[in-house]
Amino acid sequence: MSHYRIGIVGGDGIGPEVVAEGLKVLDATGVSYDAVPFDLGGARYLRTGEVLPDGVLEEIRGLDAVLLGAVGTPDVPPGVLERGLLLRLRFELDLYVNLRPFHAPPEVDMVVVRENTEGAYAGEGGFLRKGTPHEVATQGSVNTRMGVERCVRFAFDLARTRSRRHVTLVHKTNVLTFAGDLWQRVFDEVAAEHDDVGTGYHHVDAACIYFVQDPGRYDVIVTDNLFGDILTDLGGAVSGGIGRAASGNLNPARTGPSLFEPVHGSAPDIAGTGRADPRAAIMSVAMMLDFLGEAEAAARVTKAVAGSEGATGTTAQIGDAIAEGV
Repeated sequence: MSHYRIGIVGGDGIGPEVVAEGLKVLDATGVSYDAVPFDLGGARYLRTGEVLPDGVLEEIRGLDAVLLGAVGTPDVPPGVLERGLLLRLRFELDLYVNLRPFHAPPEVDMVVVRENTEGAYAGEGGFLRKGTPHEVATQGSVNTRMGVERCVRFAFDLARTRSRRHVTLVHKTNVLTFAGDLWQRVFDEVAAEHDDVGTGYHHVDAACIYFVQDPGRYDVIVTDNLFGDILTDLGGAVSGGIGRAASGNLNPARTGPSLFEPVHGSAPDIAGTGRADPRAAIMSVAMMLDFLGEAEAAARVTKAVAGSEGATGTTAQIGDAIAEGV
């Protein structure tokens, strides 16, 4: 049996609460692991001024995976944790695929493959004449051939493991004529190598409509960083709520650990009340197990979560019920 070293970042707000339930369920699987805790998030930043020290990043590089609850507090300025912690981990660990599955039987069974290290989040841009009436702000979208292609290839390979074998590219090629052109050309070239996989294309605004009106039309979706961020929150909303949405920030080359987290935020308004739904964190554990090669344990967790639909109770009570079903 393999043994794993898993980094644990509870973070802020409800983060530690849902992570505790995820670990409860992980323990129930019998998979052998050491939990390596890290004090990261808004609370640490307010206390020490540190976001992600270099020494901590080096420790994280040596792990097998990371489970993160949520980070953010109202007292931390916007962008500090997002860029200094979450995006830095994605860039430094080359977590170039953000994988978000959505299930709401019988009509919804789709997964979004979001490019995770480029696009509008790469940080290209700046100000000119800041603070004056003639201020200019630019924010560029950085798309490399390598970055787009490895993400698209991941999507096609994933589609081959699914029954419908279909990939839809979502972009805005009619307006974003440079980035969109690169994505479309790469998509078409990779599709030509996968003649057993069906393909389609939707503009992102149309995809938003279809997510609401007919999400069952989708199997695998591949898209860029910004569009993927928006679409996946919508996907959570139409498949049971953002509190049920899990995600994996993946390094498919496995040159470092991948990071798994519920999509929801830290929700400080309900922290400590027992009202947080831990299922997104628990499904993130299932995704982590599957990525680590523990497919049987992952399947048991997924089945137990599915069996908990309709269950009510506190955060801990829902976690207990799922752990008992593993």
